[in-house]
Amino acid sequence: MKNVVLIGMPGAGKSTIGVILAKVLGFSFIDSDLLIQEQEGCLLKDIIKEKGIEGFQAIENQVNCEIDTVNTVIATGGSIIYCPEAMEHLRNIGIVVYIQLSYDTIHQRLGNIRQRGVVFREGQTLKSLYDERCPLYEKYAHLTVNGENLGVEEVMERIAQALKDKL
Repeated sequence: MKNVVLIGMPGAGKSTIGVILAKVLGFSFIDSDLLIQEQEGCLLKDIIKEKGIEGFQAIENQVNCEIDTVNTVIATGGSIIYCPEAMEHLRNIGIVVYIQLSYDTIHQRLGNIRQRGVVFREGQTLKSLYDERCPLYEKYAHLTVNGENLGVEEVMERIAQALKDKL
């Protein structure tokens, strides 16, 4: 068996959907952002503040490269696609599923995005971040599932259906 790796923008529902998907598949669940916080002993936003974006991404790359598991749903941080080694590793150990949503939906869901420890460069907007990341999510995904106008359960069902012949 393989793993299922969820990628997508902050607010796409990777962690929420991942927990339910793991139950349905009979898999374990890992949230790689929580692994990072555990290793570093502080919140993502504090790591970014202390170590900068490059420092955070080095940690994110290292933590994700060290994930060694089977039969697990792995919810990744939205910025994982900036870590080519980690993405290569995750593609090798699992099926990468991109949860795709429109900019408007992401914008509505996020509220105070900086509280979430989202990786923003100086002067970057949510829209420019979205436009920059979407092609990278598409590049790394084995499967893309459109979650627009769907609830958590419906997105999870679409992912489970798409994975049926792959696991």
